[in-house]
Amino acid sequence: MRPAAHQSPQVVICRSNPIAPDPRVEKTARALVGAGYGVTILSWDRSGMMPPHEAGGGVQTIRLAIQAEYGHGLSNLTQLLRWQWGLLTWLARNASHYQVVHACDFDTLLPALFVRSFFKKRVIYDIFDFYADHLRATPNWIKKLVRWADLRAIGWADAVILADEARQEQIKGARPARLTVIYNTPDDRELSGEGAPDHQAGALTPGGGLRLAYVGLLQVERGLLEILQVLKCHPAWTLDLAGFGGDSERILGVAAEMPNVHWHGRVPYPQALRLAQAADVLLATYDPAIPNHRFSSPNKVFEGMMLGKPIVVAQGTNMDRIIESTSCGVVVPYGNVSVLEGALLQLENEPNLLQELGENGRKAYLARYSWAEMQRRLLALYSDIVRAET
Repeated sequence: MRPAAHQSPQVVICRSNPIAPDPRVEKTARALVGAGYGVTILSWDRSGMMPPHEAGGGVQTIRLAIQAEYGHGLSNLTQLLRWQWGLLTWLARNASHYQVVHACDFDTLLPALFVRSFFKKRVIYDIFDFYADHLRATPNWIKKLVRWADLRAIGWADAVILADEARQEQIKGARPARLTVIYNTPDDRELSGEGAPDHQAGALTPGGGLRLAYVGLLQVERGLLEILQVLKCHPAWTLDLAGFGGDSERILGVAAEMPNVHWHGRVPYPQALRLAQAADVLLATYDPAIPNHRFSSPNKVFEGMMLGKPIVVAQGTNMDRIIESTSCGVVVPYGNVSVLEGALLQLENEPNLLQELGENGRKAYLARYSWAEMQRRLLALYSDIVRAET
């Protein structure tokens, strides 16, 4: 299906997941639509079970159904090549219906650069995670090859977006034509309706133990097994757990035997925010041995800021720098269960500290990290790119 023809500039956002949800992509699409752009999202449905086409809020979402698993390395190579071919074919066939390709991560960039060369399209390369450092079950020589290709390709795009200033070190050696930093920060919104929390942000959940929340990728390198180990020793504490990922079977196998872990499955973004707001403390204890974690700037940190919720993060993950500079959470060594437990006990036993950290985060969000500021940067970039195209 082709995007509808309009006089307004047309943008195709390419992303190698089914957008179910993808907060950064969805915020980008909404911002562009609000500024008068036409937006189509071209995505990859690895399950083959999702609707091939959805429309809402002025955005069309098209899903290419190519079955594959997450986190399976070279065993997914054939499916990855099929995705590249499907993406390239769609972009080429519909080249007369759009002006800009917004390529999210390296696994959408090469088809975008092809249509830039042969159909004179503009390409904005949005680096959520540096791809070579994101690969798990992949030989090192392939990672090095991907890194070399990615750094070269950065210079061929019309503009590059990074999720944090710290990631400039990660792409050192590349020569972007234009570089903009847009944090993974959420819209400032009031949550209401069914499922909304009934206690104030920054205050301990009344009548019970500490309430924790994690919504995101289910990978052991995100400290989830350590969190579950702590919860086994504190049955009065609860964890709201949601998401998907390559280690879901292993993590959920442990969680299934714990009555204080509430599994919500894969949830839409509004529900993810409700789970975060209903919690006392959010969790993002990523392994700093993984390069992408050392440069991470995940939306969980900024969701905590927006909602006035403290967050626990691991040392050496760039998140620690943000947390320490704003005093809106707690930093612990990755994998140290006793220190993690001690930090959570302190937050439970010192409700004034819990509230202070939450209030500090809210102030930091309003002063520096608001989506209003990120949207301004995004639209300024697009204005310059589209003006150059015309």
